[in-house]
Amino acid sequence: MPAFDRLHPALQHHIVNSLGWRTLRPLQERAVEPILSGDHALLVAPTAGGKTEAAFFPLASRMLGEDWSGLSVLYLCPLRALLNNLEPRLAGYLHFVGRRVGRWHGDVGQGTRREILRDPPDLLLTTPESLEVMLTSRAVDHGRLFRGLRAVVIDELHAFAGDDRGWHLLSLLERISRVAGGNLQRIGLSATIGNPEELLGWLAGSSPGARSVVTADAPEVATATKKVGAEPPGADVQIDFVGSLENAAQVLARLYRGEKRLVFCDSRSRVEDLAFRLRDLGVATHVSHGSLGADERRRAEQAFAEARDCVIVATSTLELGIDVGDLDRVIQLEAPATVASFLQRLGRSGRRPGTRRNLLFLTTSPETLLHAAGIVRLWSEGYVEPVVPPPLPFHIYAQQILALVHQLAGLPRGAEAEELDRMPGFAALPAAGRRAVLGHLEREGYLHADSGILGLGPESDRRFRGKGFLELLSVFDSPPLVRVLYGRKELGSVDEATFQLAAGKVETVLLLGGRSWRAVHVDWSRREAFVEPIALHGRSLWIGDGMPLGFALCQAQKRILLSDGPEPAFTRRAREQMDELRGRFPWLRAEATTLERSSIGRARWWTFAGLKANATLADHLQAAGCPVLSRDNLTLTLDATAGLPLLHTFLPTPEEAATLHPESLAEDALESLKFAFCTPQELCLETLRTRLGDAPAVAATVRGTVIVAEG
Repeated sequence: MPAFDRLHPALQHHIVNSLGWRTLRPLQERAVEPILSGDHALLVAPTAGGKTEAAFFPLASRMLGEDWSGLSVLYLCPLRALLNNLEPRLAGYLHFVGRRVGRWHGDVGQGTRREILRDPPDLLLTTPESLEVMLTSRAVDHGRLFRGLRAVVIDELHAFAGDDRGWHLLSLLERISRVAGGNLQRIGLSATIGNPEELLGWLAGSSPGARSVVTADAPEVATATKKVGAEPPGADVQIDFVGSLENAAQVLARLYRGEKRLVFCDSRSRVEDLAFRLRDLGVATHVSHGSLGADERRRAEQAFAEARDCVIVATSTLELGIDVGDLDRVIQLEAPATVASFLQRLGRSGRRPGTRRNLLFLTTSPETLLHAAGIVRLWSEGYVEPVVPPPLPFHIYAQQILALVHQLAGLPRGAEAEELDRMPGFAALPAAGRRAVLGHLEREGYLHADSGILGLGPESDRRFRGKGFLELLSVFDSPPLVRVLYGRKELGSVDEATFQLAAGKVETVLLLGGRSWRAVHVDWSRREAFVEPIALHGRSLWIGDGMPLGFALCQAQKRILLSDGPEPAFTRRAREQMDELRGRFPWLRAEATTLERSSIGRARWWTFAGLKANATLADHLQAAGCPVLSRDNLTLTLDATAGLPLLHTFLPTPEEAATLHPESLAEDALESLKFAFCTPQELCLETLRTRLGDAPAVAATVRGTVIVAEG
């Protein structure tokens, strides 16, 4: 039987007559059978590949055919903006068949929440953090709200799985399954990834049942057997070299006039600077990033969606599936950190019939040109990074104990293991470490025991009282920012380092929303800055983590430097710059790493191993008596003033390398683990060292020979 014919007749009618669809897309066809059968499923397709409908149509059919009532489907997203964007579309689909959609997140008012609790919708759009709030709230009758729950859809699953929000999400799914009284069908939606089977196993967790990976044809991804350098089908990708941000703005102002252009930058500061320059050149420009006020960002995205000849400059906030209308062009300033991110951005274009996906890289330095070329080389080879959940989530285990104790208003000692160890990621933690976490929570006063019942202790009350308790329920941390206000209008937030105080008077010109503002007053007690427009070119700061690159990408950059043929994606300017760059590496060898000596008492070891591997090697060399001055993604800089012996005398064996992790951590490294304060320090340090290392890359690096070259 054709997949479409298996859908509920009422839904079939509206797909054809209300939506005007003649056929389902390939992914949607393939998803019908496994989802109708109740399989846990992972639907993998590029951006705009029809993943939402592929999950929704068969679930709606089950909802109708099996007479599900009350709240039966949760739809979880990583961003509120994505929920807001999805609600009208899903509400329209459910309205066709007489069912309702609700939305619950931090921007939704109490009146709407009370209405959801009084009369639950059939499908609820929310975030994991809001789901945690529901589970721990005394105002929510958990049994009544969740007893009819049958399925959970997790959009942008790859965005969760790669960090600690993924462990939090899986633990919530186990806890809410207990409340619902049975296993939930788990359906993940993801962009193209390198390890879909493993990711689906991670998502399914302890839940039994069949598991199905469903993929769509993805013509913009080359096959692994495709020859290097051949142009992958279905997409136009080009790399240009422009030399500076000012030149990039000039190119964007002249290029593709009359078209809608989405420009990605990988820092908020770069977004603001480029947008200001484009406006100065008379280009209709909008801005989107996470530190803009929600209303300001929505206005910009809406204005862009409705316009034609304009540009929107954005960070990765627009990499996910937020709809900003049909695009003509996607431009990337410099390059993203991964092939997966590149594919997400490429997938924003080419949605209209008869158009092709396209992306233009504008690079401003030889380093970023090589970086962009490495991304395109891996793409042409069919490589996409695997999504690897971060190991040893002891701190999330501690947070979940506290949240569970609060949810249940007390927990018998020992019951925390029964409740939380259902999640495989927690069960895999060493038993001694889990006991240490519980002991630490009691010793530090976050928990107290009374007649064998664990309750929240005085330190939890002190630290989390009032609105502070919401901090316990959110796994990601927000840096201390200053809200920027123009009158009563919130423009967004910037780091406090943006503001410079001179003689007691604020003298700061900042960029926000692509416009310049002069700070006229800063209220530090409320962390608010009041501004007025000004024509000067300002500057805003946000503290970021930089861009560590992986081993595969760095090795791809090395292969490009070693090749002597033209790269088909390059413009003339990019080819000329790459030829010049290759001329700087006459000593590069495929089978070896190179120690390049300089005349100023330094030596640079070109490993092309990635930042994690180089940090591990730097710590090992330092401990072995070989001074390391710095490290980055491609190199380590060594102090050779005392006469550097052969490097191999300091290196670990490949067997030793397979167990190495970086030992030196920055003083504030523990702050990157949000719940480090309620976790034993030795476990936090073990977690960080394990996460910050790349033992396979270290082992691969030290297996090769080291040649010496004079710089």
